[in-house]
Amino acid sequence: MQSAKIFSGTGSQHLAEQICKQFGNKLGKVKIQRFSDGEICPVFLESVRGDYVFLVQSTFSPTENLMELLLMIDAARRASADKVIAVIPYYGYARQDRKDRPRVAIGSKLVANMLVAAGADRVITMDLHAPQIQGYFDIPVDHLDSHAVFIPYIENLRLENLTFAAPDVGATNRIREIASYFNAEMVICDKHRKRANEIASMVVIGDVTNRDVVLIDDICDTGGTLAKSAGLLKEKGARTVRALITHPVLSGKAYDNISNSVLEELVVCDTIPLRKETEKIKILSVAELFAVAIRNAYENKSITSLFVHSQRRNNE
Repeated sequence: MQSAKIFSGTGSQHLAEQICKQFGNKLGKVKIQRFSDGEICPVFLESVRGDYVFLVQSTFSPTENLMELLLMIDAARRASADKVIAVIPYYGYARQDRKDRPRVAIGSKLVANMLVAAGADRVITMDLHAPQIQGYFDIPVDHLDSHAVFIPYIENLRLENLTFAAPDVGATNRIREIASYFNAEMVICDKHRKRANEIASMVVIGDVTNRDVVLIDDICDTGGTLAKSAGLLKEKGARTVRALITHPVLSGKAYDNISNSVLEELVVCDTIPLRKETEKIKILSVAELFAVAIRNAYENKSITSLFVHSQRRNNE
C-alpha cells in the first residue's frame, strides 16, 4: 500500500506538526525557496513517488500562501505522487462566492479552478463561508465541521440558560444545527451593511433576557460584527455573551475590538495562527479532527462520524 506523507506550507507549520503527532507520522521535509524578488520555489527533500501526499496550508493573507500551495501541488504531481490532497483548514476567498453586485469576481470559484488545474486530487477543508463552494470543485471535497470541537467545549461550560445566536442571517443554518443538538433556543442578529466591514444597523430577532448566549460563526475578520452583536445582546438582557469562531482572521483593529467588547471570551480554532495572544482569546485545536480525516481519506473510509448530525443520531 502507498505511504501517506504530510507536508506543510509556511503558513500552517504549527498546525501541521500537531496533525502529524495525532496521525503518528513525522512531518515531511520540504524547502520553500524564495528568490530575491519574492518568487516562490518549493522543493520536496524526500521521495513522494507513488505516495499519498497531504499538503497542509491555510490560505489566509491569501495570495502568497495560496501561490505556495499551488506550487507545492504542482511539484508533488511532477514528482510522481500517486494522490495529492490539499488540506486547507481555512479556505481564503470564500467570501467571494457569488456576484452580489455587477462587475465583481467570484474568487472562491477561481481558487477552486486553480487548485484543480494545479493537480489536486482532493480537498479537505473546514467551515467554508458558503457550503455550496464544494460544488465549485470537480474533485472530491471533505468539508469538516468545527462543531466537533465546539460541542465538547460548550458542554463543559455547563451554562444554565443556554441560547445560541447567529451574528447575521447567513449563519442561521449553522446555528440551527448546533442549537438542535443541545435542544436550546436560538436568536438572530440581523445586520445591514453599507459596505464591507462596516455595519450600518443591527437588530436582535428573539428573546435573550437572562440567557447565557453563545455566538457562533465561521470567520472573525475585524471583530466589528462580534463586538456590536455582543453589545446589543447585552442591551437586550443577556446575562453572559461569548463567541465561538472557527477562523480567526483578526485583521485591522480586531484585537482592540474584541478586547473592548462585552464578550466573556472569544474561542477560536487554530486553522489560522494568531498574531498575538490575549486574555480574552482561547484556542481550540482542530489537529485531531484533521488527522482523523486524513487517515480516513488515506484508507478510503467514511468521515461521516466526524459530523454533528451523525453524533446526534448515535445518541438518540
